[in-house]
Amino acid sequence: MEEKKEDSQETGVEESLTEETELGEIENEEEAEIKDEFSEEEIEETPPPREKETEEYVEERIYTIPLQRAWLLPANRRAPKAIRIVKAFVQRHMKVEEKVVDEEEGGRIIISNEVNQEIWSRGIEKPPRKLRIRAAKDEKGNVTIFLA
Repeated sequence: MEEKKEDSQETGVEESLTEETELGEIENEEEAEIKDEFSEEEIEETPPPREKETEEYVEERIYTIPLQRAWLLPANRRAPKAIRIVKAFVQRHMKVEEKVVDEEEGGRIIISNEVNQEIWSRGIEKPPRKLRIRAAKDEKGNVTIFLA
């Protein structure tokens, strides 16, 4: 008799599990329909994803810029002078016009964060003695400076 009770108890547990799963499946189907409705609405409202604008560079060159002239100044002015030296060097070698009235037309020199951090890595008083960079000129005439 004990075996029969155990069987009935086990089957009772199994039956309750099957009932829960059936209810769970029904709930999941309803949730799936609701999710489908929301996803269709979201698709209609959201704009298409942006394609990453990959700038095509017309010209790329690698330079080693000597920065020893920055060391002629007092210690608290060396890193800013090094930045100016880098800009002047790139302007001279990549043939960027000096004065540009409209920035939209191009002709700007853009220093990347990597280069800036490299110059300022040891503080304002001790910029590097020389710096190896990669200068890339785009179609608009903008020159972007990266570390080589």
